[in-house]
Amino acid sequence: MPKKAATPPIVESLQEQVESLQEQVQPKPASHKRPLPYRIAIFVACLAGLLFLFSYAPPEQREVLWRALTLQRSLIVPMFTLGLLALSLLWARGQEIDNRVFLFFNLRGRRPRWLDIALGTFSQLGNGALAIGLAIYLLKTNPNLSGQLALGVLSLSIMVELLKALTDRARPFLTNANARVVGWREPGRSFPSGHTSQIFFLATLLYHHFEPGLGIGILLYAVAAVVGFTRMYVGAHYPRDVIGGALLGLMWGTLANLIDPYWVPLFLAWTR
Repeated sequence: MPKKAATPPIVESLQEQVESLQEQVQPKPASHKRPLPYRIAIFVACLAGLLFLFSYAPPEQREVLWRALTLQRSLIVPMFTLGLLALSLLWARGQEIDNRVFLFFNLRGRRPRWLDIALGTFSQLGNGALAIGLAIYLLKTNPNLSGQLALGVLSLSIMVELLKALTDRARPFLTNANARVVGWREPGRSFPSGHTSQIFFLATLLYHHFEPGLGIGILLYAVAAVVGFTRMYVGAHYPRDVIGGALLGLMWGTLANLIDPYWVPLFLAWTR
């Protein structure tokens, strides 16, 4: 059996030099974590914004609101689940599962251009513009609902940024080289999904306000669920981001319905 030809020393030296250069050129993985002082500043600013909004209510109305919140048992389960989801971000195995589910919705199947445009556009129903537009439209005919929408969108946006600053979770396209991005790369952090929280807030508030029946209620939440799905399709969020956003939107819509008698008249008087 013929012996394998030995590699000349000069070739081995060249190979070592090439490997050394590749290691130097290859980019090192970034942590994608924001500096701690920046996160603290965002947290303090968002918390101050929420306290500023709450400070407008007289003491007796804040007391009534607090009693209503403590007696509203339907909020306990989503609040507890949202807290567990935020804590689960520290679970390495959970991140692996989250990533697999994300890639399934983000990459699996055919992705024609018309579908990207359709779902990318539909995804923007949760950017808050729909709720603000509806608030402007209802300002004269239904000022109470208009005030609930405007105040709810504003306070929910602050709450979302507060949670994003706490969890500091990077977007999937920053940590996953295989992620497919449809449209632009969304700025900011990933948990929870702001678009999903806004559309579930809108669906919950409209359902509580108009009480349209089961059929319309299913339609409202089906639209909200599709918006949540599109956030994974366009590569902006992991599944747990979407679930967290849905839970937060459900809670915020329920809260907005509870605080209507106390907060909206004050908000409308302040804006006039």
